[in-house]
Amino acid sequence: MNKKNWLLLTVLAAIMLVLAACGGGDKSGEKSNQKEKVDTSKFPLQTTNKDESIKGGTLKVALQSDAPFKGLFLYELYEDAYDGKILEQFTYNTLFSTKEDFLIGDEGLAKLDVDTDAKKATVTIKKDVKWSDDQPFTIDDVIYSYYIIGDKDYTGVRYDTDFQNIVGAKEYHDGKAKDISGIKKIDDYTMEISFKKISPAIYSGGDGLWSTAVPKHQLEKIAVKDLQKSDAVRKNPVTLGAFVINKIVKGESVELVANKNYYKGQPKLDKVVIEVVPSASIAAALKAGKYDVSLPNYPANDYGSIKDFKNIEILGRPELAYSYLGFKLGKWDSKKSEVVVDENAKMNDKQLRQAIAYAMNIEEVADVYYDGLRTRGNSLIPPVFSSFYNDSLKGYKYDKKKAEELLDAAGYKDTNNDGYREDKDGKPFTIKLAGMAGSDKDDKIVQFYIQNWKDVGLKVELSTGRLIEFNSFYEKVKADDKDIDMYMAAWGTGTNPSPIGLYSKAAQFNYNRYTSPELEKLLLDIDSPEALDSKYRAEAFVKWQEFMSDNAATVPMYFRTEIIPVNKRVKNWTVDHFSNDGIEKVELTADEPVKGE
Repeated sequence: MNKKNWLLLTVLAAIMLVLAACGGGDKSGEKSNQKEKVDTSKFPLQTTNKDESIKGGTLKVALQSDAPFKGLFLYELYEDAYDGKILEQFTYNTLFSTKEDFLIGDEGLAKLDVDTDAKKATVTIKKDVKWSDDQPFTIDDVIYSYYIIGDKDYTGVRYDTDFQNIVGAKEYHDGKAKDISGIKKIDDYTMEISFKKISPAIYSGGDGLWSTAVPKHQLEKIAVKDLQKSDAVRKNPVTLGAFVINKIVKGESVELVANKNYYKGQPKLDKVVIEVVPSASIAAALKAGKYDVSLPNYPANDYGSIKDFKNIEILGRPELAYSYLGFKLGKWDSKKSEVVVDENAKMNDKQLRQAIAYAMNIEEVADVYYDGLRTRGNSLIPPVFSSFYNDSLKGYKYDKKKAEELLDAAGYKDTNNDGYREDKDGKPFTIKLAGMAGSDKDDKIVQFYIQNWKDVGLKVELSTGRLIEFNSFYEKVKADDKDIDMYMAAWGTGTNPSPIGLYSKAAQFNYNRYTSPELEKLLLDIDSPEALDSKYRAEAFVKWQEFMSDNAATVPMYFRTEIIPVNKRVKNWTVDHFSNDGIEKVELTADEPVKGE
């Protein structure tokens, strides 16, 4: 036996021992000695520290990542969770506040008024607001963000079906018009947007409504195609947010200083220092008091390592996200800006995809590794969107027998008795899986699923022989790498539950590259004028979820509770989705983070 195979068997044996200890071998489903699950409802949404605050101070933030951050500090261009969290938490140019049910509120930089009959929206911004470089904030800064996304040379991923709902957006993008005809400046603080149709999605930031501004005075002299590599995006972005980037060590750290012009008032903190910390080091660093908070959130499968630390408080909330298994079914046509399905794709067999889903013992993994912070997902709408989530959907609960029956029916059979099924033509059949590198637990979990698939006769191998570094993973998935047949990833939904920006024909984020006339109809129905009736929209969501579940081009794996460890010297840190208080309210009650015992 060679060393590689010996190591693989050793890893698998270790996993099976852990799973067996938690009752994984009990066919009846009754588990003995099962780990006690976390009561996620008991996680606080805000720190409870009431000590007297010091003046100013520096917040020390760990950006938990095993890869450098990309450093695209512009909402219109960023793509990954790390850049996104820095923007969202500290330098946001977000226009609208959020109220209950994740609807747009009136407490932000702008107010939204919608005329559904005229299919128009009016955006009115606050007066007397300044950018961090002292330049006035005007409606031109809001309008210019639309022109960046709509530009023919735009390099981001947000020119999609939603954006094309703006009257004239497609004509401008295609070079057939000099302006976006549906965008009209009323005065220095007001704009009007005309849409092809208006649906309830607009009240959550959908239908093409864009929710951030850009500093036009800084960006307008830079060609849109060059924005991604410009200093204005990479090194010295001007912001409306609470903090301003002061110093960057590329991919490693960011130093920010308080924005004296912040419209809610100057922040209580003087500085924020963000440093990339590998997943293997994060728990020890938190206990040693090197950092005040870990972002974007703490790895759920490592909760046990920090749950008893005395120097931190763990906040938690339902995450606006889900983990999923995606199947590559086509390509992205960059010239047409649309998905093209490949009828000959290896994974273009619904029964095969369904069998792969049934073969995954996600329930076992969730119990063993996630302490109740992950549960099997039955839908591509997280339960936090209670008005639209279909709780009656069965999903793909672990069923080895069902998986084998589906594979047999589809014609995948082991014709040479080597333990692995051949394809329908009797040829060797290997599925290439891509997943993101993380802790040793992530490796074990993936190897366990590979064993699950082996148990039903499917040969699955990692596409590069190992899990892939975060940035490289998404580059390969986005580029439709020929060595990826399926991949494990996660989506952050944001506050708008509409799936059109992820699964439509014109969505670059549609990474599995699947589309069909029926799917397009279902997506459009969710965001149709008829869906202004809440009951109609809820039913449209149900129909879409049922279709996606049956089709299995994207299979939900986990619903997620996110946990955020915060040092006990931090005061007023909140993770409440509906709070209007942000980082500007955060204070410190000691000069340095509290150290653990």
